Amino acid sequence: MMISPWDRWFSTSCCLCCHVRTGTIILGVWYMLINAVVLLILLTALSDPEQYHLTSAELANDLDVMDDANMCIASAISLLMILICGMATYGAYKLRAAWIIPFFCYQIFDFALNSLVAVSIVVYPNTIQDYLQQLPDNFPYKEEIAALSNVCLVLIVLLFIGSILSFKAYLIACVWNCYRYVNSRGTSEILLYVTTNDTTVLLPPYDDSISIPPKQAPPPYPTATA
Repeated sequence: MMISPWDRWFSTSCCLCCHVRTGTIILGVWYMLINAVVLLILLTALSDPEQYHLTSAELANDLDVMDDANMCIASAISLLMILICGMATYGAYKLRAAWIIPFFCYQIFDFALNSLVAVSIVVYPNTIQDYLQQLPDNFPYKEEIAALSNVCLVLIVLLFIGSILSFKAYLIACVWNCYRYVNSRGTSEILLYVTTNDTTVLLPPYDDSISIPPKQAPPPYPTATA
């Protein structure tokens, strides 16, 4: 019997001990916390621009590194990310597969961007030296890093980015397995009941059926047995 690649890599466990549903909930909450902290920092910087406004004059440049417009855009992106992560957490907790899709799409987009960064480093290895020259003079170990050869710098950066991409690919697989698990749970809750006259009836899911109050309360036990 042929097994499709999707079924071959499907697993309901992640991180060697957690269920994919639990792992997706933890991942969604973690992303929400990170983006909430970033949003808090950006809003604080917008409320007091004199204290947190960073100009690139410190970086031997004449332009502003982050103006108010860019900070507003970054704040909107952080707020959108909090919404997407909250949807994934809610979808994994309430077994709603459609709510997990936006977070999965974000993971694919983020993985593609990091892959493009790795490709650009391979194609243009001199960009690493250009980036090092733009760093401030008080940056830790700037001279030691700049003294390395281009080949060594490219290998170190590619190894670092490769590790990040491997970890991101694993998280993508966990979220995808959670989506498949939740989707399969949703379809398996629709039961088929065949009556004696060969008619097929679709029964509602169990959670929905127990939530519907009965039309008439059952009689008490002594009355029923009398």
